[in-house]
Amino acid sequence: MTNFQLDKAHSSIEFSIKHLMVSKVKGEFTEFDGEVTGDINDLSSLQIKGSVKVDSIDTNNADRDGHLKTGDFFEAATYPEIKFVSKSVSENKITGDLTIKDQTHEETFDLEFNGVHKNPMDGSSVTGFIINGTVNREKYGMNFNQALETGGVMLGKDVKFEVGTEFRIEE
Repeated sequence: MTNFQLDKAHSSIEFSIKHLMVSKVKGEFTEFDGEVTGDINDLSSLQIKGSVKVDSIDTNNADRDGHLKTGDFFEAATYPEIKFVSKSVSENKITGDLTIKDQTHEETFDLEFNGVHKNPMDGSSVTGFIINGTVNREKYGMNFNQALETGGVMLGKDVKFEVGTEFRIEE
């Protein structure tokens, strides 16, 4: 069994959503945690868990961040965390239960395993994963939107994200 320690300084959770039918708004969550257990030489043995503090949302606009924390979106006071627990891991996919606003749905996302390497700064072994996917926000009760007078809506329903993680391996 391999022990993994998340290196938060070299990990990130970023997202984007279509805005006004013409552009994207990007953001990130700055407080999160990740846990991996299993044998790094057998990806199918890995169990991956992650949690995100909703209050750490940052879209580079304080008013928008405040709105995202309300009942129109995440309802952060009642549902302070987003959680993911894997059910299966393969060379290029991860499937698991995603919980947002106390609603849990099975989701499958793309997984990129970046191997195991030595960190030249301290000689430790490190590994990393990149998870990409799309989540339909309406499936999790985030239905806020406004119709545009020229047609379409203010916000897309699909939120694209990328989770980049680096772990120190301790065997």
